[in-house]
Amino acid sequence: MPVRFHDADGTFRDVDLSGGAEPTPDSPYARTLLIPQWRVEESLRERVEQLGTTVEWNSPVAGLVRHTGHVEVVSAGGGRATARYVIGADGGSGAVRRLLGVAFLGETDEDERMLLGDVRLDGLDRDHWHIWQDPQGGSVALCPLPATDTFQVQAPVAPNDTGAPTLETFQRVVDTLIGPDTVRLREATWLSRWRLNVRMVDRYRVGRVSLAGDAAHVHSPAGGQGMNTGIQDAVNIGWKLAAVLQGADESLLDTYQAERLPVAAAVLGLSSRLMGQGIGEHGEDTERMPQMGHTYRGGPLAPAGPAQAEGPSAGDRAPDAPCHRADGRRVRLFDLQRGGHWTLYGFGIRRRPAHPAVRAVAIDGEGGDEITDTGGHARRAYAATKGECVLVRPDGHIAIRTHDQAAIDAYLRPALHPLPQAVRAAQTASGQLSRADRRRRS
Repeated sequence: MPVRFHDADGTFRDVDLSGGAEPTPDSPYARTLLIPQWRVEESLRERVEQLGTTVEWNSPVAGLVRHTGHVEVVSAGGGRATARYVIGADGGSGAVRRLLGVAFLGETDEDERMLLGDVRLDGLDRDHWHIWQDPQGGSVALCPLPATDTFQVQAPVAPNDTGAPTLETFQRVVDTLIGPDTVRLREATWLSRWRLNVRMVDRYRVGRVSLAGDAAHVHSPAGGQGMNTGIQDAVNIGWKLAAVLQGADESLLDTYQAERLPVAAAVLGLSSRLMGQGIGEHGEDTERMPQMGHTYRGGPLAPAGPAQAEGPSAGDRAPDAPCHRADGRRVRLFDLQRGGHWTLYGFGIRRRPAHPAVRAVAIDGEGGDEITDTGGHARRAYAATKGECVLVRPDGHIAIRTHDQAAIDAYLRPALHPLPQAVRAAQTASGQLSRADRRRRS
């Protein structure tokens, strides 16, 4: 969606925020997709319901009771829920981080404030993101939210204005910068006052409780970095928790902080730089905004191996490529990776799955789940040699590249194979003791 800058004399100029980026076979998502936050939350709630559970509203967390084998979450209404693990994804002002005693390092800038809201309005087309800038400072931005009838409003806070945001407050600010009777705000679906917080935690996990999303990092909205970063947190800790619950070594959870904390620090730096830049003036940061270049190279799950002269290395995001099946049906590598499983690509060869959670795919190979590399895009994207295998993690990052089946088995063993029976029995006994202790106290 182009941004239309309006001048006081009624003229305007359009700016393409994509920087001219176009989709490629290995990276099909080159442009920013605008989605209302409420629509994202709606989609997630629907998926949660499909999985057999629901979201409980008006149940803020009031306490955490951590035991050896489980955690009790106490709601403000006195209700209690017990779980082996807890993820605090309750936002920048949420209670879980505070109850854990985890510091939220950074600063709050009281001078950087803004009115934010979703409204229905008259007077503007929905083909542009409209911006009016005041030569004295400040601007009003009205962005149509796709697949809705609403616009998001971003406007400055008037000096000495400390009252609750209302539709009338927004209208006055819009009239001041745009001119009266130009745009009429009819109805608000959400209104808020925002102030700049740039903060992050120094720990992502305390025992059986982890933090994710805004509960772990907050920053400026510049560049639209918040939702992507939070979802990446959730996917990272999600597949690792699933593995541990199925018997993998609990030390796998330690890699969550090691991988995601550096990413959060980089995002805070990027969003702070973007905050001080004009729209369309981001230079090299334009390429960083989609976050497609985040890597876990050098981390605990991306062990150093032979130098990769070409193509992506362990820790990098796995590229996409168009392929087709034997019957001619088209399929993309990204399609094959959906579903929370590991994916093992064999170039010119089909390796046996090392575990039921691993989907083995032969690219231009024989037998099993075989696909043909359309136009050679997959081979070029990976710079793969004949007989090479690439193991892709459930979160879409490369785990290992190798010609050695034994190396693949060794990599997967701690992440997928159950712990020895004696260790599992000890963990079970520990959990039973903690529950018995709780019953005695009650």
